[in-house]
Amino acid sequence: MPAVEAEAIYQADQAQLVISGNERILFVDDEDFQADIGKRMLERLGYRVTAKTSSIEAFELFRQSPDEFDLVITDMTMPDMTGDVLARKLIALRPDIPIIVCTGYSERINSDIVKEIGIKELAMKPVVMKDIAQMIARILSEKADR
Repeated sequence: MPAVEAEAIYQADQAQLVISGNERILFVDDEDFQADIGKRMLERLGYRVTAKTSSIEAFELFRQSPDEFDLVITDMTMPDMTGDVLARKLIALRPDIPIIVCTGYSERINSDIVKEIGIKELAMKPVVMKDIAQMIARILSEKADR
């Protein structure tokens, strides 16, 4: 009986991982490796992903085509323009754009600042695929409900 129970729990965990979509995501991280991993992880979930390693380039791309993206995921600590500054600029262009900011630790951002800026979620690194999949699905379904 315990083996069957363990199998059922494993299958339930796997079912939760099957959250997927086809929305367009702008993924921003200044580290090539992180940008590549994030892009591949999100594409495996079915999303169409544009990855940028420059927050300035990401902002320019978004500024030129703000309706091309359904969600933005950005690192907090980046040179030239931090994630919170990028989020403020993106929201100024398109107030309804959902944004997730990822951070390992930062004194510059917390749940109060996130709320004040209009960022939807603060994700702590390391980001786990199941957690980010659930976060994205929740944010996009909230957006669709509005």
